[in-house]
Amino acid sequence: MEKVVNKGQLTSYYKGKKVFLTGHTGFKGAWLALWLKQLGAIVKGYSLDPEQDGCLFNLIKDAVDIENVIADIRNKEKLTQEVSSFNPDFIFHLAAQPLVRRSYKIPSETFEVNVVGTSNLLEAALSLHKKCTVVVITTDKVYENKEIDVLYNENDILGGYDPYSASKACAEIVVNSFRNSFFNLDKIKQHQKGIASVRAGNVIGGGDFSEDRIIPDIVRSLQNNICIDVRNPIAIRPWQHVLEPLGGYLLVGGLMNDNPLKYSGAYNFGPHPNDHLTVKELVELAIHSWGEGRWNDTSDSSQPHEAGLLKLDINKAKMVLNWEPKLNAEQAINWTIDWYKQQNAISEFTIQQINNYMNL
Repeated sequence: MEKVVNKGQLTSYYKGKKVFLTGHTGFKGAWLALWLKQLGAIVKGYSLDPEQDGCLFNLIKDAVDIENVIADIRNKEKLTQEVSSFNPDFIFHLAAQPLVRRSYKIPSETFEVNVVGTSNLLEAALSLHKKCTVVVITTDKVYENKEIDVLYNENDILGGYDPYSASKACAEIVVNSFRNSFFNLDKIKQHQKGIASVRAGNVIGGGDFSEDRIIPDIVRSLQNNICIDVRNPIAIRPWQHVLEPLGGYLLVGGLMNDNPLKYSGAYNFGPHPNDHLTVKELVELAIHSWGEGRWNDTSDSSQPHEAGLLKLDINKAKMVLNWEPKLNAEQAINWTIDWYKQQNAISEFTIQQINNYMNL
């Protein structure tokens, strides 16, 4: 199979094109902003301030060097103004409240940001009287998870136990509603908009410093030479390096821009079916890659509910987009730990990983 997520193809899609990127100060958003700059895109970011001073966006800010709008996705008037004035060719919507456990603490805000924010973004796209391609990033957790050993595909029922998962399932319904109501493919010649929603598995990679996410928890413990507390060691997840889904998003955007009738829709991005790991396996591989460390099972039945088993079916992305993962789970962990071992030249190393990935 020809490797389609390569520099030549992606550059042909994005060089000189205007890309409006929400959530650019977040973990995935910062990686995507830097990648787009490497491809020669003209990028405008719209996001809240980073939550931590030591976040990835601040660490690579000089290399990203994009127009940087700090504002709330819930501010519809501001958002619409920024989208209209920029007049983008592409929109990637990553702005979100992205944490399951935090969603139990701020459920209403989670729904406001993830559902109303998505609606605001798509309504802002309505103000563009030109061709524009929109990619809305949701999550693998949008499916009604029966916690049985099945692979969820894009036609499965949407749902969500926790507020985060439910809010993202709602966002998918919003996307589909806008696609039917305002960006109907039967009227593509009038509105000139293609919309895709993309659902990624559990993403890991350098530069994630969030609370209650497994890799940042592991790295903080390893850096401080303390035991890693693991709250759900037997849970199974579709782990993947951050560059895998981002490459998929860029590919969907480029292909859909050329042919919205063929490529609009929903897509899963995750590992191969035989490459799903338990949290315990992830932790032990990370310790091995780091060179030392230890972990402790802190399972507690009174903790807020988190899914124990989740796997994605990626056949649609493989068949329709000619996309497939380039890194297996062990390689993804090694790339991630290698990033956190870097003491200097963080921007350069991050760019190097992007280029290495495109060259695989």
